[in-house]
Amino acid sequence: MSELTRRAASVNVSLMGLLRGLFWFALFIFFTFCFVVLFDYGTAGFSEGFQKEGRKYVTLVKSLVVKQADKTEKPKK
Repeated sequence: MSELTRRAASVNVSLMGLLRGLFWFALFIFFTFCFVVLFDYGTAGFSEGFQKEGRKYVTLVKSLVVKQADKTEKPKK
């Protein structure tokens, strides 16, 4: 096996690289959310829209988590 193939076969991701990637992904999600709220509610209703949309997305995520938890807790006999 050549040296290039050996290096490509093993990928090392450092902890700091992973944290940096997660940080940029979270920042992207946050600013995308802010853009959507700003586009829908404008500058005058941004804070109220941010709270309203935030509650809506938290409720959506909670329902998805509960639905997935219900699927895993009921095994077929």
